[in-house]
Amino acid sequence: MNQFDGLLVLDKPAGMTSRDAVNRALGWFPRGTRIGHTGTLDPLATGVLVLCIGAATRLAEYVQQMPKLYRAGIKLGATSDTDDATGIITRTPMVNAPTRAEVEHALGSFVGSLAQVPPAFSAARVTGQRAYDLARQGKDVALAPRTVAIYAIDVLGYAYPDLEIEVRCGKGTYIRSLARDLGARLGSGGHITTLRRLSVGRFTESDAVTLHADVADARAHLLPNARAVDDLPRITLPEPEAKRVMHGQYVLSSIPIAADSIEVAVFDESGHLLAVAENAAGVLHARKVFVDYGTGFSEPRAK
Repeated sequence: MNQFDGLLVLDKPAGMTSRDAVNRALGWFPRGTRIGHTGTLDPLATGVLVLCIGAATRLAEYVQQMPKLYRAGIKLGATSDTDDATGIITRTPMVNAPTRAEVEHALGSFVGSLAQVPPAFSAARVTGQRAYDLARQGKDVALAPRTVAIYAIDVLGYAYPDLEIEVRCGKGTYIRSLARDLGARLGSGGHITTLRRLSVGRFTESDAVTLHADVADARAHLLPNARAVDDLPRITLPEPEAKRVMHGQYVLSSIPIAADSIEVAVFDESGHLLAVAENAAGVLHARKVFVDYGTGFSEPRAK
């Protein structure tokens, strides 16, 4: 069996779950290939879904931490029980539509670190159950707020009741919740009508393959594991030090590392990702190993 490792950027279409998209992508690779995704997109949403293939599944956490960029269409003047256009829509009586200045001012209040309550129809867990399972049973769903980070919100267009925005945010941010909370702040109600993820970190639409791709095209779009650790400090070790790191030994690095760099990506002189290592005052110890010196590239060893 051929071993495939790497990152595959998928342009998820509307109307399917992220898990459905992963199941379709499995057909591009040999039976038994491990595949996982790095951040759920709602069925209504489209765009960048980063899949981790083979050994790259052990790097999913680093992709999940990367900032995201979304383009969202919001309908003001109505609420939805799912906070998007797929739910039951209830119109909100309005005397005066909010002006663009009022909308921009309200959006500005959501920029920064804030407590956000996930939508009732979401994968968040309540007493061990998925919130959407409880919501579909007609049960009340009380979700605790979560701290999320929104870095910027730009208004692309506004003609009441239709609003289009771009949102740059961190892990765990629900754009549906943003639309709901914006509508509440304006007194108009609001819900998502369209949602597209434009990028995850440096993974963009230009990297993506669609589900209509054939096997050869999909495999040709595989990106190296190293792309998952783009945001980590990078260190290149000569072969003797690299071997010691790979064998689980502590190594005093001769290459300066920022004092606050808790984790670093370790490469060999040929540019291969060897490991993710902890850095304690310049002493390296591998947490995740991807190359076994002496046998060449191999299935990663647990550390």
